[in-house]
Amino acid sequence: MPNDGKKPGTLTGEQIERFIQEGFVRVDHAFPSHLADEARAILWRDTRCDPTQPSTWSRPVIRLGMYTQQPFLDAANTAVLHAAFDQLVGEGRWLPCRSMGTFPVRFPSPDDPGDAGWHIDVSFGWENPDFMSWRANVTSKGRALLMLFLFSDVGEADAPTRIRVGSHLHTARMLAPAGEDGLSLRELAANGFRETAGCPEALVTGEAGTVYLCHPFLVHSAQPHRGSQPRFMAQPPLFPRHPLELSRKDGGASPVEVAIQRALGLPGGATAF
Repeated sequence: MPNDGKKPGTLTGEQIERFIQEGFVRVDHAFPSHLADEARAILWRDTRCDPTQPSTWSRPVIRLGMYTQQPFLDAANTAVLHAAFDQLVGEGRWLPCRSMGTFPVRFPSPDDPGDAGWHIDVSFGWENPDFMSWRANVTSKGRALLMLFLFSDVGEADAPTRIRVGSHLHTARMLAPAGEDGLSLRELAANGFRETAGCPEALVTGEAGTVYLCHPFLVHSAQPHRGSQPRFMAQPPLFPRHPLELSRKDGGASPVEVAIQRALGLPGGATAF
Protein backbone atom coordinates (compact mmCIF):
# COMPACT_ATOMS: atom_id res chain seq x y z
CA MET A 1 0.00 0.00 0.00
CA PRO A 2 1.55 3.34 -0.94
CA ASN A 3 2.27 6.05 1.56
CA ASP A 4 -0.91 8.15 1.80
CA GLY A 5 0.50 11.13 3.64
CA LYS A 6 -0.71 9.96 7.05
CA LYS A 7 2.54 8.19 7.93
CA PRO A 8 6.10 8.93 6.80
CA GLY A 9 7.33 6.62 4.07
CA THR A 10 10.81 5.38 3.30
CA LEU A 11 10.35 5.15 -0.48
CA THR A 12 9.44 7.77 -3.05
CA GLY A 13 6.79 7.18 -5.69
CA GLU A 14 9.56 6.84 -8.28
CA GLN A 15 11.29 4.16 -6.23
CA ILE A 16 8.06 2.21 -5.85
CA GLU A 17 7.39 2.38 -9.58
CA ARG A 18 10.92 1.12 -10.26
CA PHE A 19 10.32 -1.73 -7.78
CA ILE A 20 7.26 -2.74 -9.80
CA GLN A 21 9.15 -2.62 -13.09
CA GLU A 22 12.60 -3.86 -12.03
CA GLY A 23 11.76 -6.09 -9.05
CA PHE A 24 13.88 -4.54 -6.31
CA VAL A 25 14.73 -1.37 -4.43
CA ARG A 26 17.91 -0.54 -2.51
CA VAL A 27 17.50 1.04 0.93
CA ASP A 28 20.69 2.69 2.18
CA HIS A 29 21.26 3.04 5.93
CA ALA A 30 18.37 0.68 6.60
CA PHE A 31 19.96 -0.31 9.91
CA PRO A 32 22.88 1.16 11.92
CA SER A 33 26.46 0.05 11.31
CA HIS A 34 26.98 -0.83 14.99
CA LEU A 35 24.34 -3.58 14.62
CA ALA A 36 26.26 -4.96 11.64
CA ASP A 37 29.44 -4.97 13.75
CA GLU A 38 27.73 -6.79 16.63
CA ALA A 39 26.13 -9.32 14.30
CA ARG A 40 29.41 -10.02 12.48
CA ALA A 41 31.12 -10.82 15.77
CA ILE A 42 28.52 -13.53 16.40
CA LEU A 43 28.84 -14.83 12.85
CA TRP A 44 32.65 -14.97 12.97
CA ARG A 45 32.39 -17.04 16.15
CA ASP A 46 30.02 -19.49 14.48
CA THR A 47 32.14 -19.88 11.35
CA ARG A 48 34.99 -21.10 13.61
CA CYS A 49 37.33 -19.07 11.43
CA ASP A 50 39.78 -16.43 12.62
CA PRO A 51 39.08 -13.00 11.10
CA THR A 52 42.80 -12.16 11.35
CA GLN A 53 44.04 -15.40 9.76
CA PRO A 54 42.96 -15.91 6.12
CA SER A 55 44.58 -19.35 6.25
CA THR A 56 41.55 -20.45 8.31
CA TRP A 57 39.16 -19.40 5.54
CA SER A 58 39.32 -22.83 3.94
CA ARG A 59 35.90 -23.03 2.28
CA PRO A 60 34.31 -20.73 -0.32
CA VAL A 61 31.01 -20.61 1.59
CA ILE A 62 29.80 -21.46 5.09
CA ARG A 63 26.06 -21.56 5.61
CA LEU A 64 24.68 -20.29 8.88
CA GLY A 65 21.17 -19.22 9.78
CA MET A 66 18.10 -18.60 11.89
CA TYR A 67 19.67 -15.97 14.16
CA THR A 68 17.39 -14.49 16.81
CA GLN A 69 19.88 -12.51 18.90
CA GLN A 70 19.06 -8.86 19.51
CA PRO A 71 21.41 -7.28 16.93
CA PHE A 72 19.75 -9.32 14.16
CA LEU A 73 16.20 -8.58 15.33
CA ASP A 74 16.96 -4.89 15.75
CA ALA A 75 18.47 -4.75 12.23
CA ALA A 76 15.39 -6.38 10.71
CA ASN A 77 12.87 -4.17 12.50
CA THR A 78 13.95 -0.57 12.08
CA ALA A 79 11.38 2.15 11.50
CA VAL A 80 12.87 2.68 8.03
CA LEU A 81 12.26 -0.93 7.04
CA HIS A 82 8.81 -1.15 8.61
CA ALA A 83 7.72 1.91 6.65
CA ALA A 84 9.07 0.35 3.44
CA PHE A 85 7.24 -2.93 4.16
CA ASP A 86 4.01 -0.97 4.54
CA GLN A 87 4.63 0.73 1.20
CA LEU A 88 5.55 -2.40 -0.77
CA VAL A 89 3.38 -5.10 0.83
CA GLY A 90 0.61 -3.11 2.48
CA GLU A 91 0.01 -1.86 5.99
CA GLY A 92 -1.08 -4.74 8.21
CA ARG A 93 -0.30 -7.36 5.54
CA TRP A 94 3.13 -8.55 6.76
CA LEU A 95 4.61 -10.12 9.88
CA PRO A 96 7.60 -8.66 11.77
CA CYS A 97 10.85 -10.57 11.29
CA ARG A 98 11.68 -12.81 14.24
CA SER A 99 14.83 -14.38 12.83
CA MET A 100 17.42 -13.40 10.25
CA GLY A 101 17.10 -16.47 8.04
CA THR A 102 19.97 -17.91 6.03
CA PHE A 103 23.52 -16.49 6.05
CA PRO A 104 25.69 -17.81 3.19
CA VAL A 105 29.01 -16.37 4.41
CA ARG A 106 31.29 -16.17 1.35
CA PHE A 107 35.07 -16.21 1.55
CA PRO A 108 37.68 -15.22 -1.04
CA SER A 109 38.45 -18.43 -2.93
CA PRO A 110 39.50 -19.68 -6.37
CA ASP A 111 37.08 -22.59 -5.95
CA ASP A 112 33.58 -22.82 -7.36
CA PRO A 113 31.15 -22.34 -4.44
CA GLY A 114 28.80 -24.88 -6.03
CA ASP A 115 25.66 -22.81 -5.53
CA ALA A 116 25.89 -20.15 -8.23
CA GLY A 117 22.86 -21.12 -10.31
CA TRP A 118 20.02 -18.76 -11.22
CA HIS A 119 16.89 -19.28 -9.11
CA ILE A 120 14.10 -17.73 -7.11
CA ASP A 121 13.60 -18.39 -3.42
CA VAL A 122 10.64 -20.78 -3.34
CA SER A 123 8.29 -20.41 -0.41
CA PHE A 124 6.31 -23.54 0.48
CA GLY A 125 6.58 -27.32 0.48
CA TRP A 126 9.55 -27.13 2.87
CA GLU A 127 8.43 -30.32 4.61
CA ASN A 128 9.83 -32.25 1.62
CA PRO A 129 13.51 -33.15 2.29
CA ASP A 130 14.25 -32.69 -1.43
CA PHE A 131 14.73 -28.93 -1.67
CA MET A 132 14.35 -29.04 -5.47
CA SER A 133 10.73 -30.03 -4.80
CA TRP A 134 10.02 -26.87 -2.79
CA ARG A 135 7.49 -24.67 -4.56
CA ALA A 136 6.25 -21.20 -5.46
CA ASN A 137 2.91 -20.13 -6.90
CA VAL A 138 1.55 -17.07 -8.64
CA THR A 139 0.25 -15.53 -5.39
CA SER A 140 3.63 -16.12 -3.69
CA LYS A 141 2.24 -18.36 -0.97
CA GLY A 142 4.36 -17.95 2.16
CA ARG A 143 6.54 -15.03 1.04
CA ALA A 144 5.82 -11.31 0.71
CA LEU A 145 9.37 -10.16 -0.07
CA LEU A 146 12.87 -11.52 -0.57
CA MET A 147 15.26 -9.37 1.46
CA LEU A 148 19.04 -9.10 1.19
CA PHE A 149 20.70 -7.61 4.30
CA LEU A 150 24.33 -6.52 3.99
CA PHE A 151 26.18 -7.04 7.29
CA SER A 152 29.54 -6.19 5.70
CA ASP A 153 30.62 -3.76 3.01
CA VAL A 154 30.17 -5.45 -0.38
CA GLY A 155 31.95 -4.30 -3.51
CA GLU A 156 31.87 -5.71 -7.01
CA ALA A 157 34.65 -8.24 -6.26
CA ASP A 158 33.11 -9.43 -2.98
CA ALA A 159 30.68 -12.04 -4.36
CA PRO A 160 27.70 -9.67 -4.61
CA THR A 161 24.46 -11.43 -5.43
CA ARG A 162 23.54 -10.99 -9.10
CA ILE A 163 20.00 -9.88 -9.97
CA ARG A 164 18.22 -10.22 -13.29
CA VAL A 165 16.40 -6.91 -13.52
CA GLY A 166 12.72 -7.34 -14.39
CA SER A 167 12.89 -11.14 -14.18
CA HIS A 168 10.04 -11.22 -11.64
CA LEU A 169 7.63 -10.42 -14.47
CA HIS A 170 8.79 -13.47 -16.46
CA THR A 171 8.48 -15.64 -13.33
CA ALA A 172 4.89 -14.51 -12.76
CA ARG A 173 3.98 -15.56 -16.30
CA MET A 174 5.64 -18.95 -15.77
CA LEU A 175 3.76 -19.56 -12.53
CA ALA A 176 0.31 -18.37 -13.60
CA PRO A 177 -0.76 -21.50 -15.57
CA ALA A 178 0.13 -23.73 -12.58
CA GLY A 179 -2.47 -22.11 -10.33
CA GLU A 180 -2.52 -22.65 -6.58
CA ASP A 181 -0.22 -25.68 -6.71
CA GLY A 182 2.51 -23.69 -8.42
CA LEU A 183 5.78 -25.14 -9.65
CA SER A 184 8.70 -26.79 -7.91
CA LEU A 185 12.18 -25.33 -8.05
CA ARG A 186 13.09 -28.25 -10.32
CA GLU A 187 10.25 -27.39 -12.71
CA LEU A 188 11.09 -23.70 -12.68
CA ALA A 189 14.73 -24.40 -13.43
CA ALA A 190 13.79 -26.73 -16.30
CA ASN A 191 11.07 -24.50 -17.70
CA GLY A 192 12.35 -21.06 -17.77
CA PHE A 193 15.09 -19.39 -15.82
CA ARG A 194 16.86 -19.44 -19.19
CA GLU A 195 14.05 -17.21 -20.47
CA THR A 196 15.34 -14.46 -18.18
CA ALA A 197 18.87 -14.61 -19.60
CA GLY A 198 18.24 -11.48 -21.66
CA CYS A 199 17.41 -9.38 -18.60
CA PRO A 200 19.96 -6.75 -17.57
CA GLU A 201 22.02 -7.66 -14.51
CA ALA A 202 22.51 -5.67 -11.32
CA LEU A 203 24.83 -6.38 -8.39
CA VAL A 204 23.85 -6.28 -4.72
CA THR A 205 26.60 -3.98 -3.47
CA GLY A 206 26.72 -1.37 -0.73
CA GLU A 207 27.90 -0.53 2.75
CA ALA A 208 27.00 -2.58 5.79
CA GLY A 209 23.49 -1.53 6.79
CA THR A 210 22.17 -1.58 3.21
CA VAL A 211 19.10 -3.70 2.48
CA TYR A 212 17.70 -4.72 -0.91
CA LEU A 213 13.95 -5.33 -0.84
CA CYS A 214 13.08 -7.66 -3.71
CA HIS A 215 9.93 -8.99 -5.31
CA PRO A 216 9.57 -12.66 -4.28
CA PHE A 217 9.74 -13.74 -7.95
CA LEU A 218 13.06 -12.01 -8.69
CA VAL A 219 15.62 -14.32 -10.31
CA HIS A 220 19.05 -14.05 -8.69
CA SER A 221 22.31 -15.93 -8.29
CA ALA A 222 25.38 -16.23 -6.12
CA GLN A 223 28.86 -15.93 -7.60
CA PRO A 224 32.47 -16.68 -6.60
CA HIS A 225 34.30 -14.31 -4.26
CA ARG A 226 37.29 -12.61 -5.89
CA GLY A 227 37.86 -9.93 -3.25
CA SER A 228 39.90 -9.91 -0.06
CA GLN A 229 37.41 -9.86 2.84
CA PRO A 230 34.52 -12.25 3.60
CA ARG A 231 31.01 -11.19 2.68
CA PHE A 232 28.31 -11.38 5.34
CA MET A 233 24.79 -11.17 3.90
CA ALA A 234 21.46 -12.52 5.14
CA GLN A 235 18.51 -13.39 2.93
CA PRO A 236 15.42 -13.69 5.13
CA PRO A 237 11.89 -13.71 3.78
CA LEU A 238 9.26 -11.22 4.83
CA PHE A 239 6.29 -13.39 5.71
CA PRO A 240 2.77 -12.28 4.72
CA ARG A 241 0.09 -11.85 7.37
CA HIS A 242 -2.53 -12.41 4.66
CA PRO A 243 -2.22 -14.06 1.23
CA LEU A 244 -1.56 -11.85 -1.77
CA GLU A 245 -4.65 -11.00 -3.81
CA LEU A 246 -4.57 -10.31 -7.53
CA SER A 247 -8.15 -9.01 -7.81
CA ARG A 248 -8.69 -6.66 -4.88
CA LYS A 249 -12.12 -5.07 -5.13
CA ASP A 250 -11.07 -2.11 -2.97
CA GLY A 251 -8.39 -1.06 -5.46
CA GLY A 252 -5.77 -1.32 -2.71
CA ALA A 253 -3.29 -3.57 -4.50
CA SER A 254 0.24 -3.39 -3.13
CA PRO A 255 3.24 -2.84 -5.40
CA VAL A 256 4.10 -6.56 -5.04
CA GLU A 257 0.63 -7.42 -6.32
CA VAL A 258 0.62 -4.73 -9.00
CA ALA A 259 3.82 -6.15 -10.50
CA ILE A 260 2.12 -9.54 -10.91
CA GLN A 261 -1.02 -7.92 -12.30
CA ARG A 262 1.01 -6.06 -14.91
CA ALA A 263 2.94 -9.19 -15.86
CA LEU A 264 -0.33 -11.07 -16.43
CA GLY A 265 -2.26 -8.17 -17.97
CA LEU A 266 -4.81 -8.19 -15.14
CA PRO A 267 -6.98 -5.21 -14.14
CA GLY A 268 -5.32 -3.02 -11.56
CA GLY A 269 -1.84 -3.20 -13.01
CA ALA A 270 -1.92 0.44 -14.05
CA THR A 271 -2.14 1.66 -10.45
CA ALA A 272 0.12 4.67 -9.82
CA PHE A 273 1.99 5.24 -6.56
